[in-house]
Amino acid sequence: QVQLVESGGGLVQPGGSLKLSCEASGFLNYYAIGWFRQAPGKEREGVSCISKSDGSTWYADSVKGRFTISRNNAQNTVYLQMTSLKPEDTAVYYCAADMNPLPGVRVGVLDYNYWGQGTQVTVSS
Repeated sequence: QVQLVESGGGLVQPGGSLKLSCEASGFLNYYAIGWFRQAPGKEREGVSCISKSDGSTWYADSVKGRFTISRNNAQNTVYLQMTSLKPEDTAVYYCAADMNPLPGVRVGVLDYNYWGQGTQVTVSS
């Protein structure tokens, strides 16, 4: 079992940047990792995912070109660099771990087995 802790959220003005971190208690290299977000009154949605070993990544259309996911297995940490933030990016951001042994990434909420507690990102002037 792995425990995940997100950090790096906060209040930022439109056009600003934030870098979220997801630190794992166990060996992160066993898992694909996804970032998801949930805004008030909306369903949780996938933002970006990264495979455990083959470098595959996925981005939601709404964040392509603005967000970058990366991982440092030696530090058991996955990052989400967010730039050109928009008010519609406001949400609680969660990281999650997928135990799927196959290469590549999966992007569905139900594909992920372990979840962090979330970190709030607010984009507002």
